[in-house]
Amino acid sequence: MNYGAMLTAVLLIGILGLLLGLFLGFAAKIFHVETDEREDKIIETLPGNNCGGCGYPGCSGLAAAIVKGEAPVNGCPVGGETVAAKVAEIMGVEAGDSVHMVAYVKCAGNCETAEKKYEYHGEADCRMAGLAPGGGDKSCVYGCLGYGSCVKECQFDAIHIVKGIAVVDKEACKACGKCVEICPKKLIELVPYDAEYLVACSSKDKGPDVMKSCKTGCIGCGLCMKNCEAGAVTVSELVAHIDQDKCVKCGVCMEKCPRKTIIHEV
Repeated sequence: MNYGAMLTAVLLIGILGLLLGLFLGFAAKIFHVETDEREDKIIETLPGNNCGGCGYPGCSGLAAAIVKGEAPVNGCPVGGETVAAKVAEIMGVEAGDSVHMVAYVKCAGNCETAEKKYEYHGEADCRMAGLAPGGGDKSCVYGCLGYGSCVKECQFDAIHIVKGIAVVDKEACKACGKCVEICPKKLIELVPYDAEYLVACSSKDKGPDVMKSCKTGCIGCGLCMKNCEAGAVTVSELVAHIDQDKCVKCGVCMEKCPRKTIIHEV
């Protein structure tokens, strides 16, 4: 056995390792970028879900944007007011008022109230089902398909399929917006947590067609709008909309709706 050759090899490896370590240390100093310590503190304060609901690539992206003044201190929808207050303290500013938002599915066409055109036997995914003939198996092309793409996307277990349509648990919802993005029918929107009256329909079909496909669909009759003294209800593209900033929660719109499309959330 050539011990001299082995010793030489060990020494060479040791020298190469030393040189590499010195090079990496030197490079780290040359390319080191100073970071604001507030950024690290904000990252520790944020929930760490990295859901992207704030509009930035994860919690670190939001923290960097807050420090740069590009995002508000209450920019994390998951953390809510508690996290906003802590981030504001780190930044030395006032948190300001923030509205607690939750997701809402604008469809009440469940298996008891909405008709189906055929039986779908493909992949249990709304995006795939929506590619089937007629935009899916539901008679209302605007209705919830109920195959749970939003359920799979929600990391807070806040959405479940009930009687064939997606329903949001507002107590569990963090308003991250993932379900809003994934829904191929664009049925989900974020509304204030304390919103009491909501339109459970997104159909843009004419009244007679809606009545054929769904027992609770909006027919665009306008009675809700005509009877709303606060001017909170409008009818656009044959479907009613409620401006939650104007709504005084009187409930007249729900009372006047002949189709019971407007529901009362508590």
